Amino acid sequence: MTYHLAIDIGASSGRHILGYMEDGRLKLREIYRFEDYLKESDGALIWDIDKLVTAVKAGIAKCGELGIIPKTVAIDTWGVDYVLLDENREEILPAVSYRDGRTALIQDEFAGIITQEELYAKTGIQKANFNTVYQLYCDKKSGKLDKARYFLMMPDYLGFKLTGVIKNEYTNATTTNLVNAGTKTWDAEILDRLGIKKEFFSEISLPCTEVGKLKGFDFESTVILAPSHDTASAVAACSVGDNGVYISSGTWSLIGTENAAPVLSREALLANFTNEGGIRYRYRFLKNIMGMWLFQNIRKNLNRRYSYDDMMRLAMNCKTFETIDTNAPDFLAPENMIDAIRQYTGKSDMGLDAVINSVYHSLAQSYAKAVKEIEQISGKKIEVINIVGGGSKDGYLNELTARYTGKRVLAGPVEATATGNILSQMMYTDKTLTLEKARELVKDSFDIQEVN
Repeated sequence: MTYHLAIDIGASSGRHILGYMEDGRLKLREIYRFEDYLKESDGALIWDIDKLVTAVKAGIAKCGELGIIPKTVAIDTWGVDYVLLDENREEILPAVSYRDGRTALIQDEFAGIITQEELYAKTGIQKANFNTVYQLYCDKKSGKLDKARYFLMMPDYLGFKLTGVIKNEYTNATTTNLVNAGTKTWDAEILDRLGIKKEFFSEISLPCTEVGKLKGFDFESTVILAPSHDTASAVAACSVGDNGVYISSGTWSLIGTENAAPVLSREALLANFTNEGGIRYRYRFLKNIMGMWLFQNIRKNLNRRYSYDDMMRLAMNCKTFETIDTNAPDFLAPENMIDAIRQYTGKSDMGLDAVINSVYHSLAQSYAKAVKEIEQISGKKIEVINIVGGGSKDGYLNELTARYTGKRVLAGPVEATATGNILSQMMYTDKTLTLEKARELVKDSFDIQEVN
């Protein structure tokens, strides 16, 4: 039997999931899980990359312990963040998280060099203060770039630690705000205007291609490139057609449609839609909405005394809610999410059930607004919404999404990101497996429920 290992790492937890074919269906098996690699150091939010690398290697080693050897391995993570290496290929630390507030301080200065309108016309990437381009400008101002020789997005860096090979993968590279949407290569003019050396960046490589041979283990395996941005992997496993919208529901909710060409209109710019890279050079025309992060932090504030199902039941039995802007900066990294929501609404005595219910209704309303914007900007008539990822298990949010959007809603697969990661590995090993066939395999392999 042929096994493929997806290392799927989100902003809050990571998993190693084996994929294999059995009776004509794709089967998944989780073999390792890890978390808690975001930490505060000297007043900054940073990634504990030593812990991250150790966990990635431990999950691979687990395959050897179980006697289940993957033929291929691929990694996907969140976007935007990166690790710099010096000329000796040693890390230049810290690896700062996108949730750190450093980039807010340079926005006006940056806009004096290159405006958002100019950036969008070139890259098609939405405005977010934490985008890589702003982080790199901070590193330039601090002198951190002076010793840098190599730039690696987080999954590129982890692939380097496994193989010794340096590559920049396409889908994650597009989240940097530095890849030209037309040429699909690093935009030299943007780099020149910011004073960032082009030599930092290697030629962009596509998903379903090889990185190198796995090193440091007592078995042989090949590391390949998945769509290394986790949403790109999730969308690779999602087939909603030309008149469909996907919601990749995790720490962030990524809601969008798949296009053959970028949408760079002023309407798209003003609505803050992004055109991120997808598998086979497709464009993910989408909007980032703060998603399960809100629930995750509420549960953390409650010392995890409540399960997510407990929280859902509290909300379902509550008759009141307040509408909040789920993308408000107030909710990006508050000390206490419950207090932040109460303060935002001006309801200091709001009950816990109403706090949670407010998140539910506000998320569903934000989905409905985004669907209308997609229809207006793209000219598509959206007929179906496919919710994938861990958040697709939340029946109440699914019901509210159907209610507020008025669209047909499908839920599943839950492990869409790992599934898309594994499909890309299968497409590498079997050149006859097209993306269209891979997506049909998803339909045949997983329980996708229609929301009533």
